[in-house]
Amino acid sequence: MKTSKIIEYLDNLFPNPVCELNFEKDYEFLIAIVLSAQSTDKRVNSVTPILFSEYNNLKLLKEANLCDLEKIIRPVGSFRKKAYYVKEIARILDEECGGVVPTDRDKLLSFPGVGRKTINVFLSEYYNIPAIAVDTHVERVAKRLGLAKENDDVLTVETKLQKKFDKSLWSRLHLQLVLFGRYHCKAIKPECYNCGLIDICREKKKNL
Repeated sequence: MKTSKIIEYLDNLFPNPVCELNFEKDYEFLIAIVLSAQSTDKRVNSVTPILFSEYNNLKLLKEANLCDLEKIIRPVGSFRKKAYYVKEIARILDEECGGVVPTDRDKLLSFPGVGRKTINVFLSEYYNIPAIAVDTHVERVAKRLGLAKENDDVLTVETKLQKKFDKSLWSRLHLQLVLFGRYHCKAIKPECYNCGLIDICREKKKNL
């Protein structure tokens, strides 16, 4: 009953959820997700148009000067590390993958800066492969709604969500949970008074 109520509420709140990262090509999306780590989609969207207009193909990107990349992506934070990731991802894609981002998880895990969450987001959004990516928003919401325990790590949260919801819902649910956590069930000052799930929230007493 809890899961059906959650689905019904999120469907009403976000009937057409979409990823808020802007991209045109597969590698642009992968890189945008990598840049979004410990940053925001808004900040990433402010730098990627500059990055991908300045270096509009993988060959230019892999040959880019690191200092020049750092200057462009500085607003997203950890810019030195991320500049290296961008350059190396472009090299691997161009030299080892025929310029196409693969669907093979093991290959994607070999890319610098790419972890399980990044892979799940990419495969779900770009290739429509069912997945639930657990970022800070999804983890927080899942724990508040009692879908996972407070001390569960992100992999455990992902596994529990997969068991509780039908596979056909995973990709849509991921987006809805992200948006719900980003704009409603926020880490600081969550909008509990307007929430239709407050009766099943573990933190309702503290936040109210």
